[in-house]
Amino acid sequence: MRIGELAAAAGTTPKTLRFYEESGLLPPADRTPSGYRDYPPVAVARIDFVHRGQAAGLTLAQIRQILDIRDDGAAPCEHVRDLLDERLAEIEQQIARLTALHDTIAELRHDAAQPDPDTCSPEQVCRYL
Repeated sequence: MRIGELAAAAGTTPKTLRFYEESGLLPPADRTPSGYRDYPPVAVARIDFVHRGQAAGLTLAQIRQILDIRDDGAAPCEHVRDLLDERLAEIEQQIARLTALHDTIAELRHDAAQPDPDTCSPEQVCRYL
């Protein structure tokens, strides 16, 4: 299938497909005698995998690692598990930072519940921050 057909089938753009091909996420397409890219039908599933990996928060480099393992004939399951473990740890750290930020802002907001501008000095700008 031509690049436009693949883009429509995969829910992406031809520009993205060219980028994926240049980045090694999508194998180089065969070319028709007139020079058009000619992708096999399995390319749709590969692009779908890339999109699912991105939705899970994996980088394109990590997704390429997984694809390289599969392309070399091995099952990437353990590598995927390890990447997902790393991603979960990152998310847990983000949640902890956001929870701490939430608590700080809630405390500041509580302190500012009944503002009293007369208690602020010009040097402070605002005593609630």
